[in-house]
Amino acid sequence: MSEQVEQSQKSATAADGASKAVQLAGQKAGILGKKSGMTQVFNKDGDVIPVTVIDLKASIVTQVKTKERDGYEAVQVGFEPKKAQRTTKADKGHFKKSGAPGFYTVREFRVDTISGIAEGAIISIDFVKEGDFVDVTAISKGKGFQGGMKRFNMAGGFKTHGASVCHRSLGSIGNRADPGKTFKNKKMPGQMGKAQVTVQNLKVIGIDKENNLLLVHGSVPGPKNGVVTVRKAIKNNG
Repeated sequence: MSEQVEQSQKSATAADGASKAVQLAGQKAGILGKKSGMTQVFNKDGDVIPVTVIDLKASIVTQVKTKERDGYEAVQVGFEPKKAQRTTKADKGHFKKSGAPGFYTVREFRVDTISGIAEGAIISIDFVKEGDFVDVTAISKGKGFQGGMKRFNMAGGFKTHGASVCHRSLGSIGNRADPGKTFKNKKMPGQMGKAQVTVQNLKVIGIDKENNLLLVHGSVPGPKNGVVTVRKAIKNNG
């Protein structure tokens, strides 16, 4: 096991030396990070700005897809390397060129060009600059099974005038004998949260290149330490 780890570290060092950092180009390109939490900063006018801190740990290129072989150009990126003993043989073979046994998170980004990009390269945090607008995608916090009042902001039933055990009920969910059924997509109690959510047009307040931190204005979906995808805003050119 120790020999495998040493080999992976050597290959990672060689890959980093070949191409230390690359910048993905294209509207669908992005970078991966971890939500560290929220804080506040002050601008030049002394105004308080609430920001979310995103830790842009190393995103390593694991595969380069070409138009000749795959039919389109894209870059597969791995985030948070795994230990060798926690990786399957299939993953070890697939991620061999990247210099790591495996990754906990793998994403694919469509790019305009793949020239100068090779397996093992690190995605540069210069992908975005201070003042840019970005779209942040993540899995929202799971709320479990919730009722209609919390899930869809329904009014609920009467609280007085003889109402009993129906204060938080939905009310009618269908018609009479015709059509004799409840239609699909009817808003009812069920699983809430734990869904992919994208917050658009968040302004980049600051970038800490020494610590690989990105500060964006406002909140970001998901819990602390959740993986987020940062892309350039598609509805705002700044």
